[in-house]
Amino acid sequence: MMTGLFISELERTFKRKKTAAVLAVYAGLLAFIWFFLFQMGGISFFDADHDVKIDSLNSAPLFLRELSFVITFIVIPMFVADSFNGEYTSGALRMVLIRPHHRLTLFFVKWTVQCLLVFFILCITWVVGTCLGKVAMPHVNETTFLGGLKLGTLGALLYSLKFYGICFCIFIAVISIASLISIVMPNSILSYVATIGALIGSVYVSDKLSFFFSVTDSVFHELSKSNSEFLVNLLFPILIISLIINLFVWKKKEWVG
Repeated sequence: MMTGLFISELERTFKRKKTAAVLAVYAGLLAFIWFFLFQMGGISFFDADHDVKIDSLNSAPLFLRELSFVITFIVIPMFVADSFNGEYTSGALRMVLIRPHHRLTLFFVKWTVQCLLVFFILCITWVVGTCLGKVAMPHVNETTFLGGLKLGTLGALLYSLKFYGICFCIFIAVISIASLISIVMPNSILSYVATIGALIGSVYVSDKLSFFFSVTDSVFHELSKSNSEFLVNLLFPILIISLIINLFVWKKKEWVG
């Protein structure tokens, strides 16, 4: 039953016109950013204060930097609002819930599908970013990341994978926050706007939450530290707490009344 529910959620997700439209726009942005970086002479930034020349080893993380804002503030809020709120307002969610499915199972299926969507987008971005470096940027045997960290071919690859992994963890936290907001909001438009407001507002709550607004800049800074406990002390607790609240609200909300 779990497998069938998962497949059903995937089918509903990819049958939405908005999903196809957002993925098509993102694919166009991948091509545009490639062209833009090439025309700019291969110059990018670790953050607002540190520019860097793109080469064959550092291209993947820098490519994601140009697109992380779109993923955080457009792709994730739109997908999550459609999944958790759009189906409720359209009545599609009621048709699913009247079947013998446990509510919490359905929540985890929907949440997992959203995570897989973002994982798929990140994989495509990593492949395109890596190809950009190999095809269009200068070939080097060693590159330097923020903080003066010099790495060879293998080290740069591991850095890139770690960079994308931490970004993925942040995006999962964004999905969890967006899903909670979508559950409590009366319609998908309000939930989308409220999610954007919550992400921007987090910067004013604490400087430590600035990674919600500037994902890649924060990750570059964390990886430049010799001993960073960012994931353990901040990101994972936020993710766990948001999931617990999600489950409580999802279980208590009256969806079929």
